[in-house]
Amino acid sequence: MNHSLRLTNKIGVIVDSFGIGIAEGLQKAKDVGAEGVQIYAVSGEMDPDNLTSTQRRELRSLIDGLGLDISALCGDLAGHGFQDASVNAAKIEKSKRILDLALELGTNIVTTHIGIVPDDRNSAIYAAMQQACEELSRYASSMNAYFAIETGPEPAAHLKSFLDTLGTKGVSVNFDPANMVMVTGDDPVRGVHTLKDYIVHTHVKDGRRLREVNPKQVYGYLGYDKMDHTAIADMASGGADFIELPPGEGDVDFDAYFQALQDIGYTGYLTIEREVGDDPAADIAGAVQFIQKYRA
Repeated sequence: MNHSLRLTNKIGVIVDSFGIGIAEGLQKAKDVGAEGVQIYAVSGEMDPDNLTSTQRRELRSLIDGLGLDISALCGDLAGHGFQDASVNAAKIEKSKRILDLALELGTNIVTTHIGIVPDDRNSAIYAAMQQACEELSRYASSMNAYFAIETGPEPAAHLKSFLDTLGTKGVSVNFDPANMVMVTGDDPVRGVHTLKDYIVHTHVKDGRRLREVNPKQVYGYLGYDKMDHTAIADMASGGADFIELPPGEGDVDFDAYFQALQDIGYTGYLTIEREVGDDPAADIAGAVQFIQKYRA
């Protein structure tokens, strides 16, 4: 451990990782020492279409009463992200409503997956993704907000080249080092420096790649079989390709990763994500303690 590091970033946790509902999950986040929370806002009780104005105020009051912030909402609409132009209009509108909710609840960040960015800039899939992200980026930028793409499906350099085409930074990056280690084999430290102008939110997660894997088999791709969130978690917990592990037990070099974030001047949240394991609450509490060692 790098004892010269003195992180000042706040620690967040994903409420849904506890698997006990929003209200109880918020209390649990407070109990394990988190200062902020990330919440899925796609379906169920957190679907923007299901939350009345009164419920939104009550939720904001509950979060404030616990002394927590919202680091981000998760607006991952699954499927192939924005690869399929025929369904993008509805997904774009849903994404906008999630961002509206985020702003009401006190955060200007919605994290998401957009699908794997194709290598071929002239392909129909690339065009569909670019058009959707340009519209979302303009919408977010008009509110001083961000849709933050999670790293992992493609190397950092390729993601940056895509982001550079959008014209505004309303679509930015939610940096997840474990996804890079587990799937593409990309170097998270180099990735932080590559994407430094776009990183607005991060995940603290660890893992190990067990063999080379085609990202399309993990994240899905238009024309490939769809991989849902549960399938990805199942692969991470016991697959032959990669395994998610508690922070410090996998191949993410957190000394170097945290140093890189400090070097680029990142001051946002370090949000713990735990998608597998028999006792996620204990793992999350351990992860909070792991980060706190870098703040001592």
